[in-house]
Amino acid sequence: MNPTPGAEFGWSTAQLADKDFDFLCRLVYERSRIHLSQDKKVLVATRLAKRLRHLQLAGYSEYCDLLRSPGGAEELRYLIDRISTNHTHFFREQKHFDFLREKIFPAWRAKSGATEGPFRVWSSACSTGEEPYSVAIHLAEHFAPAAANTWQIEASDISTRVLEIAQLGVYDADKLGGVSQELLRRHFQKGVRAREGQFRVKDDLRQRIRFHQLNLLEPPYPFTQLFHVILCRNVMIYFDRPTQELLIGHLAQRLAPGGYLLVGHAESLSAIKHPLQLIQPAIYQQAGAGR
Repeated sequence: MNPTPGAEFGWSTAQLADKDFDFLCRLVYERSRIHLSQDKKVLVATRLAKRLRHLQLAGYSEYCDLLRSPGGAEELRYLIDRISTNHTHFFREQKHFDFLREKIFPAWRAKSGATEGPFRVWSSACSTGEEPYSVAIHLAEHFAPAAANTWQIEASDISTRVLEIAQLGVYDADKLGGVSQELLRRHFQKGVRAREGQFRVKDDLRQRIRFHQLNLLEPPYPFTQLFHVILCRNVMIYFDRPTQELLIGHLAQRLAPGGYLLVGHAESLSAIKHPLQLIQPAIYQQAGAGR
């Protein structure tokens, strides 16, 4: 049997008091607008248990005191990192990538052509990088290698920790189960010696993606141009309805006329006000056409 997290200090995940959980919820909401309901209490306790051991704190109350202290700002960044962590993998929600390859890319190419480029994509909650690299692979496969300026990708996340992983672009082999051997050969370098069992995204893809640390709910964003595609997948599930509406409003303003917003397949905009048109489940389009 695995020991209870924190047992060596005489506390467990069940000992996250309601008052401490309420404080953490308020703090996380004020900083990131992530809404933590009561059913997330065990999740929060579990994700913070290792941190408490590392800091040699006797319990969650002491951790809350640390966050309240003058030096708590740095720890708050760690807290947001842990709470916002999202599971991801290459080509997650494959129907989105099918739609990009079969509908969006050909339509843009037929309408605009290389002379009207580049095709601009924003992976707005990129986590450890699998999403923007998946899009980059599809773009590299669709457009001729010689067309160096045909597309560009911006990627962002609130978590500095996951951005460091994303920028490095190194993944264990078991994270690449959805990537074919042919795509692995063309777009990844196989690790040797100390990197045995790992793959790194090749430089020609990594250098086409610019990574940014930002909070989606705190515009203005560091972009001057509008996007043809924005991916904001499995993000709204963390927010309450007013925050969801605020977020979609911000993102819609960054879409080019006729541009697409892709959300998670478990997400929907049906309960909030927004200016976008539903194209198919989890895919919405901005009014207008062209760039």
